[in-house]
Amino acid sequence: MSNPSHISQPLTEPGIATAEEGLVVLDGPDGVAVTMTREAAVRTGKSLIAAAEAAGRQKAGTEPGGDA
Repeated sequence: MSNPSHISQPLTEPGIATAEEGLVVLDGPDGVAVTMTREAAVRTGKSLIAAAEAAGRQKAGTEPGGDA
């Protein structure tokens, strides 16, 4: 069984979103691709932004679970 090292490592390259035939396609690193409805993409985008902001606060040590 293979154990790719990239599974446990955070990705540093962003995904690229495009609109195709009324759907949103998110192409990510390593060939990852996800197709979503507009509504799912909006909710995913908001969730990603909220999580990124929380991660930033954690990194700065201003939120429980941070490195401080």
